[in-house]
Amino acid sequence: MKLTDILGLFGGLALFLYGMQMMSTGLEAAAGNRMKHILEKLTTNRFLGVAVGAGITAVIQSSSATTVMVVGFVNSGMMTLKQAVGVIMGANIGTTVTGQLIALDIGVIAPIFAFAGVVLIVFLKKPALHHYGQIVAGLGILFIGMSMMSDAMAPLGEYEPFVKVLTSFENPLVGILAGMAFTAVIQSSSASVGILQALATGGLIGLPSAVYVLFGQNIGTCITAALASVGTCRNAKRTAIIHVSFNVIGTVLFTALCMATPLVAFVESWTPGSPSAQIANMHTLFNVVTTLLLFPFGSVLAKFAERVLPSRPQEAGTDDAPHLLYLKPQEPAREPRIGLSAIALHDVRRELERMSEMARENVDRSFLAVLDGNSGRLADIDRRETYIDYLNKEISDCVSGMIATESNEADAARISAYFKIAGNLERIGDHAVNIGEYTKLLEENHMRFSESARAEISEMRRVGDCAMGLVARLSLTQAAAFSEIAAIEQQIDDMVERYRENQLRRMHSGACTGRACVIYSEMLTDFERIGDHVLNIGEALAALAPTA
Repeated sequence: MKLTDILGLFGGLALFLYGMQMMSTGLEAAAGNRMKHILEKLTTNRFLGVAVGAGITAVIQSSSATTVMVVGFVNSGMMTLKQAVGVIMGANIGTTVTGQLIALDIGVIAPIFAFAGVVLIVFLKKPALHHYGQIVAGLGILFIGMSMMSDAMAPLGEYEPFVKVLTSFENPLVGILAGMAFTAVIQSSSASVGILQALATGGLIGLPSAVYVLFGQNIGTCITAALASVGTCRNAKRTAIIHVSFNVIGTVLFTALCMATPLVAFVESWTPGSPSAQIANMHTLFNVVTTLLLFPFGSVLAKFAERVLPSRPQEAGTDDAPHLLYLKPQEPAREPRIGLSAIALHDVRRELERMSEMARENVDRSFLAVLDGNSGRLADIDRRETYIDYLNKEISDCVSGMIATESNEADAARISAYFKIAGNLERIGDHAVNIGEYTKLLEENHMRFSESARAEISEMRRVGDCAMGLVARLSLTQAAAFSEIAAIEQQIDDMVERYRENQLRRMHSGACTGRACVIYSEMLTDFERIGDHVLNIGEALAALAPTA
């Protein structure tokens, strides 16, 4: 084998993998959020779940990506474990489309796809067309790489050590382990099956040996979902277990069939002159038959996963220590995966909802502490403030990482808005703590506000709660009530101006001491700042109105 053949092999592999990654990136930018909504809304029925899983995976050409999405949805509570079973089964069927496309041998026109995609990217200015250009160009580059690999592998048939390694795949266990290992490394069954087809096209491996590698590849693709489930809730981990169970059961079944029946010869007879098509057909048969057999036992698979990973008496994250319920702490964003940004944004929103409720409660409790003159309430306020600070840091770390990799414009705008919202909620929490701290000053100086001042503080408490309630009511997802937020912020400004005038009158009449007036003035400033930060949150939500 010549050096040029080796270079051609690695060059073809590089183009093949880059083409798949390019397609994935383009699809993420063009339709990632849409994929998320389709999966979220159309999986209530098990049959629909299989169809949706197969359809989306056929489009994005990655069962790993679909399964990772499902793990994220289960972790976020958007999908139940039973709903996930059907989608995972469908995803395994959909992933066979890549092999069938490769088997069509459209490599001759692959340069046309690559050229058309590059034209869309280079010569057109509309960002949406750039994303579609990535998809088309990626498809063309994928097939160019496939053709290069096939040509470069042909001389390997005369290289005895390589032939000996491939011959060992006739042992079912060796073939399965080899397929598992290779697919686990590159984390794409579509890519590993494509490489297996290139070997077959070059005459280096026949279907009798390739089938066991193929079965192992189906198990190896589970590694991506398993990695995605690290740090998630137990149901999300169970989703990964179901994915592994499905493919292991299918592998055991088909290995037995291939060893005990003429199944391999039967599949070969469908397309006797095309080894690539034979592998694609066996891949499709494996996943379709396994789905048909296991579909009636979807609930059994779910229960099996629950037995493997039983519920604990006290799930992690239920104690009082600050923790994330939905996000993974400091999750590194490597390469984009279809729909993952949509899942992450959904999880960020739910963490922000928790944060807004805590900030609302602290605003209310701080005013109440001043009215009661009870500094004993401050420990609870401080504890909640620590939690708010923690959530702000974790959410900010998460969205900061997403900003650098996000290519979908709507999601990029949402990330920026969520970053702004988290910062403003944290500042609201700070002002609530300031208000609560005035209770200590009142106690230390043995002071008490006048009845008229106390009535104003009660009104501030009521309006402050209304303002924070608007933020919570919006659930941080819509901006239709921005006019209400703007109106209540203006009401707060008017109240502050009016209360300052009242304060001056009380000072002139001697109804208020100088020290108490300073404290009250500081409280009005904090109240006004809370209104400003609520308005900032409303503006961030209003910016999302076209995409909400």
